[in-house]
Amino acid sequence: MYRNNTCGALRASQINSEVTLSGWVHKIRDKGFMVWVDLRDRYGITQLVFDQDRTSAQLLEEAKALGRETVIQIKGQVIERASKNPNIPTGDIEVLVQELKILNESILPPFTIEDETDGGEDIRMKYRYLDIRRNPVKNNLMFRHKVTMEVRKYLSNQEFIEVETPYLIKSTPEGARDFLVPSRMNEGQFYALPQSPQTFKQLLMVGGMDKYFQIVKCFRDEDLRADRQPEFTQIDCEMAFVGQEDILNEFEGLTKHLLKEVHGIDSDDFPRMTYDDAMRLYGNDKPDIRFDMQFGELNPVAQHKDFNVFNSAELVVGISVPGGASYTRKEIDKLVDWVKRPQVGAKGMVYVKCNEDGTYKSSVDKFYDQDDLAKWAEVTNAKAGDLICVLSGNTNETRTQLSALRMELAERLGLRKSDEFAPLWVIDFPLLELDEETGTYHAMHHPFTSPKPGQLELLETNPGDVKANAYDLVLNGNEIGGGSIRIHDKEIQATMFKHLGFTPEEAKEQFGFLMDAFQYGAPPHGGIAFGLDRLVAILGGQETIRDFIAFPKNNSGRDVMIDAPASIDNEQLKELHLKLDL
Repeated sequence: MYRNNTCGALRASQINSEVTLSGWVHKIRDKGFMVWVDLRDRYGITQLVFDQDRTSAQLLEEAKALGRETVIQIKGQVIERASKNPNIPTGDIEVLVQELKILNESILPPFTIEDETDGGEDIRMKYRYLDIRRNPVKNNLMFRHKVTMEVRKYLSNQEFIEVETPYLIKSTPEGARDFLVPSRMNEGQFYALPQSPQTFKQLLMVGGMDKYFQIVKCFRDEDLRADRQPEFTQIDCEMAFVGQEDILNEFEGLTKHLLKEVHGIDSDDFPRMTYDDAMRLYGNDKPDIRFDMQFGELNPVAQHKDFNVFNSAELVVGISVPGGASYTRKEIDKLVDWVKRPQVGAKGMVYVKCNEDGTYKSSVDKFYDQDDLAKWAEVTNAKAGDLICVLSGNTNETRTQLSALRMELAERLGLRKSDEFAPLWVIDFPLLELDEETGTYHAMHHPFTSPKPGQLELLETNPGDVKANAYDLVLNGNEIGGGSIRIHDKEIQATMFKHLGFTPEEAKEQFGFLMDAFQYGAPPHGGIAFGLDRLVAILGGQETIRDFIAFPKNNSGRDVMIDAPASIDNEQLKELHLKLDL
């Protein structure tokens, strides 16, 4: 038996008991006549003591020779700690060591295994197994486990059945790039790794499973960022005999359950906002509503003077910044420089200071009088002491630019508090999105999304106006889940494929199995998929998912720890009927 207690378990009630502990040497403090060793495992830290009066000389010397991160086993007696440590659960006791056994020695780690480490991100990813020993990463992984277990508990109690779907599937032309897997037994043919189990979960509804879920790995071969990995985990769900309201209520319940169990928060019913309102008021389809700063469209009150910058713009829009009237000219100039960066792309910014005495001072005083600026303040809901920031130009670009500025200002003002949670349903998305380069439409979600009831006929006349029976769940400015009511009729699905540019032959080749299944009594069905990595990170008070994944990839899609992806030898290539020309 390597241990009869963990390093986080011992308390004052166990003083005088004999214990066996195992773990890693965390720290050593050597006073010559006495040595203290902090022994660490997943559960915590216990202080060990060796001294010349109660410990053999040989054992004392062995303790002095221990290296950090060496794995040891000890036997000893729990005693009261002379200098108690209130910062750890075991701080009232220590263990007087009577036997010491080295289970495995450690070389010097490349960075210190401490909460505040000296290791940079690259070196910690290379030695990720060491990074996991640190509390921040270890606790994140344990937090992820807790969230996952609560998801399984809630869905199981709601009579959902967890079903595994295949990882080796067929490549389809929709969505991001697929990861492809060559088939050895079928020369010249390839599997694809799933971007989602979409068609399989629909087939499970045809199969009568009624309520399905799966916590599943998905794969997309696309450029990475802080909240995106080439392989990621979804909470994938589908239900039969449901409409949009059923889905929203069911998974609002799941989210409320998580907020309650994880953070003790009782949530009100989630607000709902149409896609069009989200774009008009916040400039994006996943607004952070923890703070206000809604957009005010200023065209009617700003395009009546001789300021050609505004007169020639498709959209003039502004936000009010709380307390921003106190900004110096230098601070405002820095904001102007910020929006003019290539990453944002604005050509400039007009500002108005709303003074405490009710007057206004703007960068366009030459063109607009106090009455004009008062109307701007009314439209943007600006109060005395606020600053109005105004951008103009093409509607879509300007909204995107002002949305970026809104988020940046909220960050600077401390309005994006990680311990506050503001969920929101965004509904009534466009069914189709126009590719301005090619002039063709593609599905905004995926080709299996149903149009809103009564809008199918618009596909023939005004396809861009058709609304989807689709919905996203947003939390703190991040999309954490998205789904739709699916098409369950073969003829409607064929019509959808036609408008997406598929010939009947292409549709049959790619999705014939699904359309065939619809002929055998497919029920009305719909579902949603949550991004587990992102959900866990946000619930954990962060937006970067990497530290909530045990072995993540870097921004180049590489696992620097195992050095993957890697080349394979010619024999393997030959077996797969591949030839690699370099």
